[in-house]
Amino acid sequence: MGFSVDGVEGIGEIEPGADLAAILAAVADLEDGDILVVTSKIVSKAEGRIVEAADREQAITDETVRVVATREYEGGVTRIVENRQGIIGAAAGVDASNAPDGTVLLLPVDPDASARALATGLRALTGKHVGVILSDTLGRPWRDGQTDIAIGAAGVHVFDDLRGQVDAAGKPLMVTMPCVADELAGAGELVKGKSAGVPVAIVRGLGHYVGALDLPGARSIQRPADRDLFRIGADEAYDEGYRAGFEESSAEA
Repeated sequence: MGFSVDGVEGIGEIEPGADLAAILAAVADLEDGDILVVTSKIVSKAEGRIVEAADREQAITDETVRVVATREYEGGVTRIVENRQGIIGAAAGVDASNAPDGTVLLLPVDPDASARALATGLRALTGKHVGVILSDTLGRPWRDGQTDIAIGAAGVHVFDDLRGQVDAAGKPLMVTMPCVADELAGAGELVKGKSAGVPVAIVRGLGHYVGALDLPGARSIQRPADRDLFRIGADEAYDEGYRAGFEESSAEA
């Protein structure tokens, strides 16, 4: 079993209102079963999700649903937050990289809907049964560096649910459920890069993961709050516990 990942060149700069499906259909030679890994920034540009750079901090605040952790450093404060899309990461996904001068980009309002619209358009224009992953770059707890993950998906099985099957030794698999969407996003990032001007990659050879457009999207990857073991940062947890203990002791007194 094997697959290939190739960058799509010739896309050019994306302007607000651009028809991404038409642009990609014109430059990508698609086949049935292809999965397009699309950098979310070009979707944000097409959807006009652009604000002035001077408003970045306010944009982060506006896009934040819940603060997870903050850390001061020389020159500012890092904010790890949950944003409107349910994604937990730095700065609510507000980013200046690969944005027009003097501006920053917000994530698409509904990345799954954006992916679905793009997949629908590509299938209609090309007649090919393709899937779409929208990717963005995030850090990870406990690990340095960043990797691309799926923030939107359409026409792709985001999980390969192996629970209930057995491994090579015949032992039952109880929790094994690889996140295919994130793996595809990471594979696509290897050929897209951050400075090569190649915002789209085509993964070919994994057509068995391509399916109906109404499959669950990337939002289904987010772990529900009641199963989140790390809902707030360590310092925030300590402060919360300290305050709760202080209030309880004050009430008893």
